[in-house]
Amino acid sequence: MSKFATLERDHELSARLKVVGVGGGGCNAIESMIKRGLTGVEYVAINTDAQVLQKNSADHKVQVGVGLTKGLGAGADPEVGKKATEEDREKIKGILNHSDMVFVTAGMGGGTGTGGAPIVASIAKSVGALVIGIVTKPFRWEGKKRMMNAEAGIQELRQFVDSLIVIPNERILNILDSSVGALTAFDKPNEVLYEATRGIADIITVPGIINVDFADVRSVMNHSGEALMGCGISSGENRSVEAAQKAISSPLLEGISIKGAKNILLNVTGSSNLTMQEIEEGNRVIYEAAGEEANIIFGLVNKEEMNEYVSYTVIATGFSSRSESSGVSKLRAEKPEKPKEETERFPIGGFNRRELEIEDEENLDVPTIFRVKGSQKKMFESAESEIKGGFKIEQMDAFESEKAEEKKKKKEFEMREQDSSSFLRMMMD
Repeated sequence: MSKFATLERDHELSARLKVVGVGGGGCNAIESMIKRGLTGVEYVAINTDAQVLQKNSADHKVQVGVGLTKGLGAGADPEVGKKATEEDREKIKGILNHSDMVFVTAGMGGGTGTGGAPIVASIAKSVGALVIGIVTKPFRWEGKKRMMNAEAGIQELRQFVDSLIVIPNERILNILDSSVGALTAFDKPNEVLYEATRGIADIITVPGIINVDFADVRSVMNHSGEALMGCGISSGENRSVEAAQKAISSPLLEGISIKGAKNILLNVTGSSNLTMQEIEEGNRVIYEAAGEEANIIFGLVNKEEMNEYVSYTVIATGFSSRSESSGVSKLRAEKPEKPKEETERFPIGGFNRRELEIEDEENLDVPTIFRVKGSQKKMFESAESEIKGGFKIEQMDAFESEKAEEKKKKKEFEMREQDSSSFLRMMMD
């Protein structure tokens, strides 16, 4: 065997990828990937439910918590899922040993996936692997308890993954036609897992003209938090631009865009008919969307079998939008609310009445009712000048009780009061 052949074999084995499905949703996800024909990775199915494992085509199957669940499910209890997975920690560790990169996928909200995924991620981390979490959140109609379990499980999973992708099932409804079958709809989130894994597998295993390898992937994704991973393929006149746009825009991903990413790994694959101009146009889409501060690692792979198609694979990490938005929310929360009595003291007319003020202290000897009416008149004149478009102002006299009291005490001003009241009614009309 020549030295060159040895080097080629070493290259092929230099990075080992494993995809681990935890719980019913996770096992369904890897089964979908296997059917799509993704090779170059090892599949591991982990579940408490023996029936689910029997139907799975994974390379490795681990039934956890046999002593705890007796081969049944976790009963939608994350604590049971957690204890069951802990029970077989060493068995899982033996399978994940020597892995360079581990994808952990699960449907969050139930028992085994929610409780077990963080345990599996921690095991993968302990063997030195780069760990990527890809999980789904339940539909709203699945109930508050399941959603709370999902949120708690995701928060725990964050502690043990380098990058995390969250797919809310609710968004499936926003991107599919109403006539699409249920099986097709539920398989949609698995496409994100498939595209991400396939894209990274291609980056690692396929040598390029401008080559990127696992070291580049690790530098971008290690301890990076939220991640955007996508792959876009297109043909035709604007194929590079369209492929780039598809790669960075997935309506399934939760609250994340490429804008503000600090690190981007960009791998372009095409045949020899791919022009430099097309590469420039496609790459500009990524650059302009991310911003000039992003560190972009670029790779180019030649595959003649692509023919008229171009593929863009993008891994973007290092987002600060989540923390910034939470900071804005905090500032908003700390902003004092306007006192209720200030806004509701005079709930009339579509505008806030101003506090009546005595502008001239020399008028203190003028009876209260006349000072009040004078202030009202000024207020109406000011409000009338601010309101445009012919709106009719209808206003209730807020001082009715005070006028009644003044009538009793100061009968000598009865006629003047009537005249003044008539004047105010004329203004309101």
